Amino acid sequence: MKDLEQFLGRLARWLAYAGAAVVFVQVVWTSYGVMMRYAFNSPDAYVTEATALLLFPVAFLGLAYAMKEDAYPRVSFLLDATKGRPVYQWIRGGTDLVVIIVGLYFSFASVNATVKAFHSEAASEILLWPRFYFWIPSALAISFFTLYALVRFYLLWSPATDGSEE
Repeated sequence: MKDLEQFLGRLARWLAYAGAAVVFVQVVWTSYGVMMRYAFNSPDAYVTEATALLLFPVAFLGLAYAMKEDAYPRVSFLLDATKGRPVYQWIRGGTDLVVIIVGLYFSFASVNATVKAFHSEAASEILLWPRFYFWIPSALAISFFTLYALVRFYLLWSPATDGSEE
């Protein structure tokens, strides 16, 4: 199971790289749009909608990587005070369980939205790109985040580890 966690951690890093690549595309496209609008007085009609639509998947591609790096904000005084004691595992498990519940909710909501967007054949207003194109990476990233959280929760409670080595 530890090998699975390491594999998922590497996959989380690649999802974060994909998010960074999308951000780079947004930066270049937005810069192009600004240059065309103000330097050549010929605004790009697509730049605003395209970069706005790309923001949605970018928001979720780094979720699992942030969990891997323990980069989420957390009130840690209880965890710090109980490090090395049995209650630490219960407190950590409780906070991880909240993350899993929220992840499951958003996973189901995003997969449901993806399916509905696909069946409705809704498209963006200007670009006419199908909306489910933007839901697919988001639903995959949120579902992957939830899977990664479940594996880490399992490892916290598995007999092979005591959960306090973090």
